[in-house]
Amino acid sequence: MFRSLFGGRSAATAVATITVPELKQRMDAGERLFLLDVRSADEYAYDGHIVGSHLLPLPMLALRLNELPKDTPIICVCRSGNRSGVAAEQLVRQGFSDVTNLTGGMVAWARAGLPMKRG
Repeated sequence: MFRSLFGGRSAATAVATITVPELKQRMDAGERLFLLDVRSADEYAYDGHIVGSHLLPLPMLALRLNELPKDTPIICVCRSGNRSGVAAEQLVRQGFSDVTNLTGGMVAWARAGLPMKRG
C-alpha cells in the first residue's frame, strides 16, 4: 500500500538506466531526446540543469502527462537518480514506452565536469 501511495519501486515497472557518459554520447551524436528534469524549480535554477532539459517537478508529473512526447525517447533526471527513477516508473505505467533513468543524476553530471546552466 505504501508503494502505491508514494510511488515506490517494484520489479513490474523496472525501467532502463543510462550513465552520464552514455547520455552525453547520445546528445553529442545529435539524437533527439526529451530530457525531463523532475526536481523542484529551485533545484533546477540554482543547482544547475542540463541545457535543453525540461522542468516538470515530480509532484506535478501525473497532472501534466499530456505535455510529454510519446514519439521521443524520454530521459528522466533528478539530483541523484532516485526521484527520476520514480518518475520513469510512473511514465512506463502510463504507457510511455521509451523511458530511461539517468543513473547518478545531476550529481554524476557535475562530477563528470559537464556543462550546466543556472538560472
